[in-house]
Amino acid sequence: MPADLGPVGSHYLDRLTEADLRLLTSVHPGASLTPDRVSALLSDEAVFDAVFAALRQHRPDRPFLLASPFLTFAVAVHRTANDLRGASYVPEWSGPRQRLPVFDGGVLAAFLAEPWHALFLAELLASYAHVASGSYWTRTRRGWRRHRWSELDPARLAGLLDVVPESERSGVFRRLGDLALFLTGVFPDHTALHGLRPLEVPRLLAAAGAARDAEVATSSVDLLSWLGARWYRRAASTALLPTPDTGWLAGIAEQFDDARRALTVVSDRYLFPHGNSWFATPWSAPEAG
Repeated sequence: MPADLGPVGSHYLDRLTEADLRLLTSVHPGASLTPDRVSALLSDEAVFDAVFAALRQHRPDRPFLLASPFLTFAVAVHRTANDLRGASYVPEWSGPRQRLPVFDGGVLAAFLAEPWHALFLAELLASYAHVASGSYWTRTRRGWRRHRWSELDPARLAGLLDVVPESERSGVFRRLGDLALFLTGVFPDHTALHGLRPLEVPRLLAAAGAARDAEVATSSVDLLSWLGARWYRRAASTALLPTPDTGWLAGIAEQFDDARRALTVVSDRYLFPHGNSWFATPWSAPEAG
């Protein structure tokens, strides 16, 4: 990642709540919460045990009882990174409720060993603990028409590109890329079984600035992965005032499949064994207002 983003530890500290900081210092009294120390704390086994204590105490309905979503997911991502060090293979999603061993554990280990990648995945997961929705109006030949949108519905989210000012289009592309990564990495089973409807595909292809024969995609997971990488590239290329953050989205696009696979490992190992009260899911999201 670009050096002008600064120390990765500073970005972690900026996102931790006061309660998060108290939890970390309670596990290691006297520990120095400095930028060069916080990453090591997130990888600490005692911190993992403390953050996930509520789940061990049979409170799966309140997964963020002790820690914020960001700290919870950061700890899960770091724990997965530790697990994959030296692993010869990783379980690979191959279809609904199917995982097959793929002997390239070093690839995902290397991806998660990059501190900025771990931060990116933790932020992504935390951003879906609470999602936004809403509505907008467009004028048609028959009068005004109301459209609903949700951060969990790719086709409706893409509809915002038709109405937002140019200065906000990069943000919509970014969120489309995030959603594609979230759906294919965290919920690949549901996405494969209940994913994109045929009528939605043309709008999503248009939002990616590309045409593609839908038959090339073997599943919604495949198609969304293909689209997600392109949405991240468009987020970077359409930013009117490029920042370090938008500047490295193109790099994430190049490793979209590694990010997706890493999210599946994190979810399978440390999130869904406790059930799913972590996220508002695509099939239980409230109607946009």
